[in-house]
Amino acid sequence: MNNKAYILAMAFSVLATSAIPMMAQKKKTKLQKRENYEFTFDLPRYVEQLKQELTYPMAWGNSPVKNFGKWKKTARAKVLECMMTPPMKAKNFDMKVIAEEKRDGYTARKIELNINAYSRITAYLLIPDGKGPFPAVNALHDHGGHLYIGKEKMIRPFDVDTAVVNDADRWAAQLYEGQYVGDYLARNGYVVFSADAPMWGERGREEGVDRSKYDIIAGNMMMLGRDLSAFMTYDDIYATEFMATLPEVDKKRIGCMGCSMGAYRAWMLSALSDKIKAGASVCWMVTTDVQMSVKDKKREYGGFANCIPALRQYLDYPHIASLACPKPMLFINGTKDHLFPIDGVQKAFGIMHDTWKSQNADDNLNTEIWEVPHSCGKELQERVLKFLNTHL
Repeated sequence: MNNKAYILAMAFSVLATSAIPMMAQKKKTKLQKRENYEFTFDLPRYVEQLKQELTYPMAWGNSPVKNFGKWKKTARAKVLECMMTPPMKAKNFDMKVIAEEKRDGYTARKIELNINAYSRITAYLLIPDGKGPFPAVNALHDHGGHLYIGKEKMIRPFDVDTAVVNDADRWAAQLYEGQYVGDYLARNGYVVFSADAPMWGERGREEGVDRSKYDIIAGNMMMLGRDLSAFMTYDDIYATEFMATLPEVDKKRIGCMGCSMGAYRAWMLSALSDKIKAGASVCWMVTTDVQMSVKDKKREYGGFANCIPALRQYLDYPHIASLACPKPMLFINGTKDHLFPIDGVQKAFGIMHDTWKSQNADDNLNTEIWEVPHSCGKELQERVLKFLNTHL
């Protein structure tokens, strides 16, 4: 064989062998299916039977405890029990300002603090011009399947790479009509705090962003006797306690707000923290029976992000949110929001109104349905501001 023929033969051999793993890889991407199955559309085929077995025995009205104060104490204790062992509290917050930027009517600070005994995090803090103390808002970011940024979804970032700023601007345009909620509230006289939830932003993976890894990590946390979703809620509670220590904050006028997962975080925080005096939740409320349905092709999209083990055996979402009663709360959902069917939203709203009515506090519960998709645009932000101005 001459040199030319040898080279051609070797080239053909390399191409042929390199094609084998490529073909194998393509075959791997094809789902293997069996004739018989037990799960469909990410749910068990017997989901309707499971839902019928959910009786929520600890809900207000179902519980044998008829004193509202005692019921709140008992039900809250059950929620905390299902959240598993909490993250240890830090000995002190040890807050440090690492960057500062003057903005229109307020100052933006990038800070470091110990949010718990394990995690020292960065966060944003906005301080209005003028003499305080001011009312304050814990601004809780969304999920969106987008983990590269967290706090930057609520407050326009600075002292970061341009890629982070550009990504945050794109997200604000997509979900918030181009207006950062935190900055909007600060311009209107509120101290605003926002931090990354675990797995978002600067609390993500060393290997980089991968949405599919959230559930794996959450499972590993459960193997350690901890719940990743609960860590998010506990950090929100600790962050609110941190806010109450700031000289610029009127600790008697601290509220919270959020959209999507941020809305879930807002009503969870309102239910579990007495330091929160009013909460606003945009686009996250429903009942489990409507949320989980093979027939209607509905399911929970957040995965482990709001999964608390065993809790559904005792309380549904609106029952947990009702632990915030009688404090002022605002819930807004949209008719064009494909994540939360309106019949489930209305059912949940009715359950909560029954609770607030039982305590002669129904005027404090604002439930509204707007003709909007899953979003928190400028009009909705204006409504949140009006609510906070009324109650803080």
